[in-house]
Amino acid sequence: MMTSHASSSSSRGTMQSENPLRGEKMADTHDPDTPQTGKKAGFSLGRIIPLALLAAGLAAFFIFDLNQYVSLDALKTHRETLQSWVANYGTMTAVIFMGIYALAVAFSVPGAVFITIAGGFMFGPYRGTIYVVIGATVGAVGVFLAVKYALGEMLRAKAGPAIKRMEAGFRENEMSYLLILRLVPLFPFWLVNLVPAFLGVSLRTYTIGTLLGIIPGAFVYALVGDGAGAVLDAGGDLNLGIIFEPRFLAPIIGLAVLACIPIVYKKIKGSKDVQSS
Repeated sequence: MMTSHASSSSSRGTMQSENPLRGEKMADTHDPDTPQTGKKAGFSLGRIIPLALLAAGLAAFFIFDLNQYVSLDALKTHRETLQSWVANYGTMTAVIFMGIYALAVAFSVPGAVFITIAGGFMFGPYRGTIYVVIGATVGAVGVFLAVKYALGEMLRAKAGPAIKRMEAGFRENEMSYLLILRLVPLFPFWLVNLVPAFLGVSLRTYTIGTLLGIIPGAFVYALVGDGAGAVLDAGGDLNLGIIFEPRFLAPIIGLAVLACIPIVYKKIKGSKDVQSS
């Protein structure tokens, strides 16, 4: 009996001496100071490659003088060829058009409005709008992902308190803010492609907000393109400032105001909650 008791005591003592070691190992495993991934948000060559490719595309656009094809003069010169392509190779021409538009947006090529007008001229206002919106959304998503992957984490890690507060406020109503930026024709398209990536907007929200927000503007310029043939035949000039005319600007501003409603509602509701508490 004494031998058995001594043996059990020895066994418990051994287990007690082992348990602290196990506890130390578990503590080491969950030590908050121990890096879990071994990586820190910062600059790396691999992250910058997508952004470098987009920059190279923009440089190639000017090096090979492709900007000569993004103008009203180019549309006037090649309009018969464009119409022939649509008549003979309608589906393939539409796919190529959307691909070109996506690349133009991804490379931040100036003068995308002329491509929109060409879309309306080639396909009419409705199909032209659809093709423009698809191409522009694909290109914008490409820019968003490249910038977010290359610089987003690093910039947010180095951001000061003011930037972090702005990011928190933007993300609280990110869909509404994004729709406003897309709808109001005062903000450059390329800039609106970049800012959400820096502010941590989700890919889903960015895609939906871009897709919906660019429809009104795309439709207005597709309408311009639809009537471009008759205007050019008469020797007239297309009105590129048409989107600022009240008949078009007023509905777009109205949509932007509607997009503000969720933001205003949350602000009012939040202030009431604070007062009641």
